[in-house]
Amino acid sequence: MASPRARERIPLSRVSEFTIETLIRVLGFSTIGLVLLIFLFLLREGMPVFFEVPLRGLFSSRWYPTFAIFGALPLILGSILVTLLAIVIALPLGVATAVFVREVAPRWAREILKPIIEVLAGIPSVVLGFFGMTFVAPLVRDVLGAPTGLTAFSGAIILAYMALPTLISVAEDALDSVPKSYRDAGLAMGATRWQTIWRVVVPAARSGILTAVMLGMGRAIGETMAVMMVTGNAAVMPSSLASLFRPVRTMTATIAAEMGEVARGSTHYHALFGIGIILFVLTFFINLAAAKAIFQKKRKGGLR
Repeated sequence: MASPRARERIPLSRVSEFTIETLIRVLGFSTIGLVLLIFLFLLREGMPVFFEVPLRGLFSSRWYPTFAIFGALPLILGSILVTLLAIVIALPLGVATAVFVREVAPRWAREILKPIIEVLAGIPSVVLGFFGMTFVAPLVRDVLGAPTGLTAFSGAIILAYMALPTLISVAEDALDSVPKSYRDAGLAMGATRWQTIWRVVVPAARSGILTAVMLGMGRAIGETMAVMMVTGNAAVMPSSLASLFRPVRTMTATIAAEMGEVARGSTHYHALFGIGIILFVLTFFINLAAAKAIFQKKRKGGLR
């Protein structure tokens, strides 16, 4: 028979376990609730612009709030242009670095490189903005012959640098999750080490690499300060490839630059929140695509 003292311990352990489980559930639901509250706040402040400004005017090619012209299309296209170009720059660099860290570098070098890569993500964006203004922008102007160095290309370089830590870390984890038997099978069939890496390991980790791209894109499209300092902040429609070397303005930069000067409740105020809604939806779908890729990867791994 259990002693009276043991009988007393069992209910106490169950109570503590129930308390911890309840606390975890409350914290989990509170996170979801906070996201919903933020979205509802954006809807409350931003939806009036869709009734005050016609959809044709809201998605026109001119943004001049001083003259009550709120065409958000240049801002949307500017954000997409800078983000996609940043991913195009960051993807080969990030995948190559992840392959080097996981497949090529010796163990001692890997233990040094991984913390350094993670520390890079903590550099303040304003510091990177200063770096872009003082070094990247003059380099773009002098080397490429652009009229000004504050261009979409300059902003994409800075955003690519900011997306690299996330892309490298997630891609390296994806490569690490590839079973060792894949590598052994490739080598056993006569493939060289590099052939095994590029034709076996990297294709096997493509879903994880796709997730890294999506997360890096979400990191880039939501950046504000560095983009505002480097891209030139001109609300011009990017209509051709030449727009890469011209100033553009992103949605985040517009909100940051103009929110402090608008009258609360004005059409301009609601238009900025409307841009926030569009940005929120874009970021949500990017993260949703990344989550779907992770889920499919786990499900395939479980089926194996």
